[in-house]
Amino acid sequence: MVFVEKKHNRLLFRLVSQSFRSVGPQGEQQAEFANPQIAFHDKRGNVLYAVAPRAFLDQTKNTITLVGGVKAHSRSGMTLQCDRLVYDRNDEMLHGSGNVVVVDPQGFRGTGSSFDSDISLTHYRMQ
Repeated sequence: MVFVEKKHNRLLFRLVSQSFRSVGPQGEQQAEFANPQIAFHDKRGNVLYAVAPRAFLDQTKNTITLVGGVKAHSRSGMTLQCDRLVYDRNDEMLHGSGNVVVVDPQGFRGTGSSFDSDISLTHYRMQ
């Protein structure tokens, strides 16, 4: 199963999953994905690749939430691990929580309980 979303002919994300189930009418749909692999794309061409045991797409909240131990990496070499990662489709920002670990290409390691970031993981705030 492949799910792709574009905005003004620009790719926002591509989600590949082993299986999914969906409930609710179109426009208010909530879908659950098993073992998703997601590539998030920003306006500047940055891509963040993420995997998790489960993901939920909520059309009402306009979010994609990955849960169960998220692992992600960028083309620039940034890596991210957290328990839960929320992609806000309105502002194209990431919000992570639970056992957050961010490592940059030079080996700097930041840890915290939550973070907010852009897709590139270069402009982030951690707590």
